[in-house]
Amino acid sequence: MALYALGDLHLSFQVHKPMDSFGRVWKHHEKKIRKYVCQTVGPEDTLVLTGDHSWGRKLSECREDLAFIEDLPGRKILLRGNHDMFWDARKTDRLNEEYAGRLFFLQNNFAVYQDYALVGTKGYTFEGPFYLDPWGNLTGWDEEREAHAKKLVEREMSRLRDSFAQAEAAGFRKYIMFLHYPPTSILEEASPFTEIAEQYGALAVVYSHCHGERRFGDSIRGTFHGVRYLLVSGDYLNFKPALILP
Repeated sequence: MALYALGDLHLSFQVHKPMDSFGRVWKHHEKKIRKYVCQTVGPEDTLVLTGDHSWGRKLSECREDLAFIEDLPGRKILLRGNHDMFWDARKTDRLNEEYAGRLFFLQNNFAVYQDYALVGTKGYTFEGPFYLDPWGNLTGWDEEREAHAKKLVEREMSRLRDSFAQAEAAGFRKYIMFLHYPPTSILEEASPFTEIAEQYGALAVVYSHCHGERRFGDSIRGTFHGVRYLLVSGDYLNFKPALILP
């Protein structure tokens, strides 16, 4: 029995959105996903998928992608990503009712692994635009967009607090926190997301969204203030699930 995580599957069985243009690692990536998940994850294991599951904009355009995920081994827990347009956060209960026993959608709720509560939300972080000088040094950024990003961070923090509160009310005191977006922007050393992880003593913060080698270092990796931070973007891991807990 083990806990794994992987993000950014970007499946598109029903819509035309090939990923090959994003680099060689994406060529036939759905075959890699099936191969490596089947090699790694057993039927008694849990696999958390940290968002951007499907390019379909409506649930009807995602059925085959979700069926592909459902067919993978283990218990599957899904987090919302910024491209998961099929998933209305206000209608998560409907998804959990429809896919009961097959997939679990983590949003304004929590899941359980052994004696840990698995909490999470999509998250958000400011991604620019940033302004650089001719030598590549940061000289400024779009402050209006930064202000808008802070509002979105607060919305996602409210959802994350709800997830933690429900788990705490159920008696859990050990937590693993999942985000789609990275916990900090390139302008930050800490953020509300790192602060809440420290507040609750989370064992780890697991996130994705950062694509391409130039983006892999956008946020925290490794241990920071006693919390482990793990990037699990599909192309970062070559689509091999990362072990979170044995």
